[in-house]
Amino acid sequence: MPFHDHDGSHYLTSPDRLTSGDGPAALTRALTEHPAGAPLAIHVHLPFCRQACRFCASLRVPSRDNRQAEPYLTRLDREMVLISRLLNAHPPVQRLHWGGGAPAFLSLNQMGDLFDRLDARFGLSNARERDFSIEIDPREANVFTLRHLQALGFNRLSLGVQELDPRVQKAINRIQPRVLTESLVDEAERLGFHSLNLDLIVGLPLQTPEGFGETLDQVIAMAPARITLRRYAHLPRRYRPQRGIYKKDLPDAAAQLAIMGEARERLDAAGYISIGLGQFSRPDDSLALALWEGRLSRDLQGYTQSPPNDQLGLGVAAISRVGDTITRNAMNLNDYEAALDASQLPAAAGHRLNAVERMRRDAIEALACRHELDPSVLTEVHGFDATEALADALTRLAALCEEGLLERQGERLKVTPDGVWALDELLAAFDSEASPMS
Repeated sequence: MPFHDHDGSHYLTSPDRLTSGDGPAALTRALTEHPAGAPLAIHVHLPFCRQACRFCASLRVPSRDNRQAEPYLTRLDREMVLISRLLNAHPPVQRLHWGGGAPAFLSLNQMGDLFDRLDARFGLSNARERDFSIEIDPREANVFTLRHLQALGFNRLSLGVQELDPRVQKAINRIQPRVLTESLVDEAERLGFHSLNLDLIVGLPLQTPEGFGETLDQVIAMAPARITLRRYAHLPRRYRPQRGIYKKDLPDAAAQLAIMGEARERLDAAGYISIGLGQFSRPDDSLALALWEGRLSRDLQGYTQSPPNDQLGLGVAAISRVGDTITRNAMNLNDYEAALDASQLPAAAGHRLNAVERMRRDAIEALACRHELDPSVLTEVHGFDATEALADALTRLAALCEEGLLERQGERLKVTPDGVWALDELLAAFDSEASPMS
């Protein structure tokens, strides 16, 4: 779930837009064109979880028994085989991410087997500089889980906290005592995991500025390297679990603004740096250093200090970005499994960016990662006039200068401190531009 309905890139990757095109052919072409020796990042989507949180906006497979994941893991391996046969040689994978769902739903043996299969099919790096991350639901994990993950090679964790107010936890059907999170934070620090991230959600039922402020104080006291604030989007017609949330219990726009005001005050006082799009980090964290040094980038999982690489998405509903091609796997588990049982890539839709879309992608990257946009640079890089190609977006951005979110320095637009906090609004200037997938 993104920090806001718009993150500046969903015009190509959201299910509403990426709904057509020959996915298998598009992905096959992109994989065969992947340059030999070029790095590759991998994201594995593991949709299983035992408990249905009412705020959930992810594709999930409810299950109480991790043995039910075995057929899915078999299909994942089949997908790896099909993809690896199409790829040219590449260096060992230095960036790996497991998300979901709740990846810790898997047994320790299943985790180890999946890790080994990824290594066998693609080659996983054991270099110190690797970035192997995993999303953890503290209710699904314990200290033994973390020790096993470290032994496999994972070195970064993202723990889902969401809220610590018991009233809010009850309303979202996620009872998670603070001690669960604290024990994992302490163990992660002892084991040497770096860049620990704690996830929180703004806009949940019964949430108040005072209550969320107390939650944030407790989270800051745990001293994570990163804190992510995600904004809840109430879409019960699309996401069945959200039908258990009463709209009357949701904080209104004024309350959400007050909650964000409390968050800004506390995070600023604690010394956290606003990276953008709800991501905050300590000044000594790699994301803050990458921002200051001008080498921050974004991939399909969010901000990263690593250069943007081709990214493979494995699993149901996973998204891949290889070269200028974006594909999305089948959104339905049955369709995903049926494609692989027929020895076909499960990509349900695919699209290759045209020249204007590549420029738009780079403009979004500049605003999101370098907090500036210079049309003259885009013109020079892409070989045609950015002012003309991005006219609609630039007009909308110009209006935001009046609101103090941007300042103009000649042709160059510079994001202000207020604009960093409203970065999703700036990037949304690109969202209404026509997309070939709509």
